[in-house]
Amino acid sequence: MHHAPHDRTPGAAEVGTIRKDRRGRTTVALVYPNRYHVGMSNLGLQSIYALLNRQNEIVCERAFLPADDAPGPDRLTTIESGRPVAEADLIAFSISFESDYPNLLQILEQAGLPLAATARDERHPLVVAGGVACFLNPEPIAPFIDLFLIGEAEAILPQFLVHFRPGAERRQLLLRLARDVPGAYAPAFYEVGYTPTGTIAAFQPTLPDLPSRIVRPLVRDLSGTATCSAVVTPDTAFGRSFLVEVGRGCPHGCRFCSAGFVYRPPRFRPAAELAATMRRGLETTDQLGLVGAAVSDLPGIGALCAQFAGGDTRISFSSLRADALGPELVRALQQSGVRTATIAPEAGSERLRRVINKGITEADVLAAAETLVAHGIPNLKLYFMVGLPTETEADIAAIAELVKHIKHVFLKTSRSRRAIGTITAGVSCFVPKPFTPFQWAAMEEVPRLKAKLRRIKTELGRVPNVRVHADVPRWAYVQALLSRGDRRTADILARVHALRGNWPQALKSVSLNADFYVHRERAADEVFPWDFIDHGVTREFLEAEYRRALEGRPGPVCAGGGCRLCGACTGAEGEPDAGTGRHR
Repeated sequence: MHHAPHDRTPGAAEVGTIRKDRRGRTTVALVYPNRYHVGMSNLGLQSIYALLNRQNEIVCERAFLPADDAPGPDRLTTIESGRPVAEADLIAFSISFESDYPNLLQILEQAGLPLAATARDERHPLVVAGGVACFLNPEPIAPFIDLFLIGEAEAILPQFLVHFRPGAERRQLLLRLARDVPGAYAPAFYEVGYTPTGTIAAFQPTLPDLPSRIVRPLVRDLSGTATCSAVVTPDTAFGRSFLVEVGRGCPHGCRFCSAGFVYRPPRFRPAAELAATMRRGLETTDQLGLVGAAVSDLPGIGALCAQFAGGDTRISFSSLRADALGPELVRALQQSGVRTATIAPEAGSERLRRVINKGITEADVLAAAETLVAHGIPNLKLYFMVGLPTETEADIAAIAELVKHIKHVFLKTSRSRRAIGTITAGVSCFVPKPFTPFQWAAMEEVPRLKAKLRRIKTELGRVPNVRVHADVPRWAYVQALLSRGDRRTADILARVHALRGNWPQALKSVSLNADFYVHRERAADEVFPWDFIDHGVTREFLEAEYRRALEGRPGPVCAGGGCRLCGACTGAEGEPDAGTGRHR
């Protein structure tokens, strides 16, 4: 959890805040279920704020989880006008991380709303939720949300706004939205049946004319759409950076990563449009942040950055692939005064990188480290995971060995520069995610994960200029529960909320066995809680990729359209209509 110096007066140092007269307009409270500092670092929230406020008939104001020591009223209010969130016509949650689900309940309570969707009526705002956590598995929070919008906002919101009527009779409004808006999912109209062993037997709509599967809409062509910061504030993880999304999705198909599958095919914005957006950002600040799952895969990334070389412009990147550090890109980093670059080998051994389909070699990583240091970027952040499928003790030892090899390259290259930076190894626990080839895998047990992290810390603790930041396995366990849980896990969330965040007590006091969701390898034909969502990628493709992983074989790279391998570009019933996700 990030704690920000400005949490007491969020929004005090903003540039770009949008304030509108509320009279005669539909009011939307856009809520990020975490602190201001975390929410304003999120480009999804920023883009929806701009998207909604571009509609003349709408006024959209933001709200966040209050700081523990925040003064003021008990009722949650918006940043822009200080009005109670409960007075809005619509409360829209933007949710990126499952770990924020408990905060959602806290926010509903602080807003003065009943937690259960069934206890709310026309007197209350309609509560909707979207964001990537909802694309993956909305079921653990289904009882608390009236309507999920599953898919990319630009493709869903225009249709949603056509059909939304403030104050309309609740059931009829939800039914109209669920029937007529692509990507809309109203949990109240769907029922789940379970087998005697606790797995899902059936998931189906309870009324006619509702889709049995929710096809998520996406924007086929990102050209002509800019996704960038609406508000610039120093109180974010990126300082005063103006964030620009270069594209969506990732071609590499790492088997642990949902972004590489739910955003298929990968799409990039034209470099000329990105340059125009970046220039607009420079009217507000001298710091630009390029974000995306595959920033260094953007065609022409080096030439784009070269346009902004010289002067005082600083450009940073969300992360870089070790095999994509061309001369122009490294020069751009150097000229931007970047002091730290981030690379994610994910695994220490070549074998395990093949299992996860990472597609980079130790030689790539060492060459990247050498190039970065030689160009005056002294610090390196490395990301690894423990608990990956098929992992052995030798793979754990290989993490420390790889870091030591990188340190050796650092020393050798730094000597000529008479300075040595710091290597920070971030080690997290593997959590199996929906819509990935590893969705069938079990998560490793907490004591084993602790032992592996201890071993890495011990091995690297004695190495000068190397720091290790390790995940907390019990929080990874909670993340796995909320990533993989079905609708029954909402009972655990409600219990955690009642016990004011006491997870151990909550898990002991419910009849549901959380290990059932976390530590169990799934049968090939098991129905998953998220199977009703159609992201285009076929289950057969994901299953074949899981088998290839267990055999240590690499998988295909997504070429971005045209092939029929995974199903994302053709869909189950033919070619999807551009932008809507509806099949012809």
